[in-house]
Amino acid sequence: MAVEENSGPEVPPLPNPHGNHDADVQSLKKDITKEVKKQLWLGGPLVSVSLLQYSLQMISIMFVGHLGNLPLSGASLGMGSALETLCGQAYGAGQYRMLGIHTQRAMLVLLGSSIPLSLIWFYSSNLLILMGQDHEIAAQAGIFNRWMIPGLFAYAILQCFNRFLQSQNNVFPLLISSGVTTLVHVVLCWFFVIQQKFGSKGAALAISISYWINVFILVIYINLTKACAETWNGISKEALNDIISFIKLASASAE
Repeated sequence: MAVEENSGPEVPPLPNPHGNHDADVQSLKKDITKEVKKQLWLGGPLVSVSLLQYSLQMISIMFVGHLGNLPLSGASLGMGSALETLCGQAYGAGQYRMLGIHTQRAMLVLLGSSIPLSLIWFYSSNLLILMGQDHEIAAQAGIFNRWMIPGLFAYAILQCFNRFLQSQNNVFPLLISSGVTTLVHVVLCWFFVIQQKFGSKGAALAISISYWINVFILVIYINLTKACAETWNGISKEALNDIISFIKLASASAE
């Protein structure tokens, strides 16, 4: 009579020590890929915006370069982190209406700061001569800077709008407005520098007009889009409050 062999209690198979590890690695890869795509989605347009906006002066100087060495030397010589902090904090805290208030307050401060800067630009030729710069180059730089003064005020407003939209991760309108402005700027440079023969002052005038065009496009977008309905409620008297505190923060950020 055969005796049935006792095999003992059934032992469950041991788990694969590499199974959970592989799953963790795959999950980590997915998280990294998702974060990289998110950063590229936000950072790519911002890099393009910066390049396009800074390219306005470069394009103007390229046109001036065809006029000779002296105008080129003069034009080349001529040429609010605080808001970003405040808007980022307000947006993160869900205080969406304060983004518009902070932006308007920054505009008042920067426009006010542009007044003494415009005086420096107006007399820049004299200042450059006092610093030992060649008289002819200083004169050309002074002409270029004087015609750039209208653009100084537009640039102040433009930087505020940039921070306002960036803090909301709303970057593609900046990319579109900067791209359109750059294309228009090339035409303006050709018209004023080549066609009308205004020289370096034509190049500076083209920059000023282009900055205002960019501001105008963003003003239309911000006032009409639903994306800014909660963050921009029109001009508010609240922007006049705490200006001194904003200036202190801006000064500390600029150091």
